[in-house]
Amino acid sequence: MTLFQFLATTAFYAAMLGILIAAALCVTVRNLFHSAVFLAFTLIGIAMLYFFLQAEFIAAMQILLYVGAIMTLIVFAVMLTSRMGNPAVPQSFKNKKIVFLPLGLVGFILISAILKTPWETSEPQTAVNAVTLGKALMNQYVFPFEVVSLVLLVALIGAIVIARSE
Repeated sequence: MTLFQFLATTAFYAAMLGILIAAALCVTVRNLFHSAVFLAFTLIGIAMLYFFLQAEFIAAMQILLYVGAIMTLIVFAVMLTSRMGNPAVPQSFKNKKIVFLPLGLVGFILISAILKTPWETSEPQTAVNAVTLGKALMNQYVFPFEVVSLVLLVALIGAIVIARSE
C-alpha cells in the first residue's frame, strides 16, 4: 500500500467516523436547531463519501438537494414553529432506557449480518455521465420526476400551513 492509498483510506474512515458522531449528536442534542445543524453535517459527510467513491454527480446532488434544499425547509420549519421555544414543552425523552435495549439488539443483528455476509465484487458497470442521466430524467423518467417535485411542494405548503399561528 502506497502512502497516498494509506492517506486516502485513513481519510475515508475518518469521514465515516465524523458522520457517525454527527448523526449521534443529531439524535441526542436537546435543541432542535442544533439537531438540524448536525443533520446538515451528517449529509455533508455522506456527500464526502460519494466523492471518495468517485460518484461526483451524486455527491453534488446530495449537497444541492439535501444539504441545500431539504435542510433549508427543516430550518424554516424549526424557526416558524414558535412553540419550540416555550419552556412548558418538554425537550427530552423520559424513557431512554426502554429504547436502548431494542436499539442495541437491532444494531447487533445488523452489524453481525454485515460482517458475516460474503461481499462479492464484480466488474464495474458502464459509466453513466451527467448528460445521460439528465436526458433520462427529462425523457423516460419525467413523470416520476415531476411527481416528486409536487410531493415536495405539497410538503412545503403543508409545513407553512401548520406553522402559521392564527
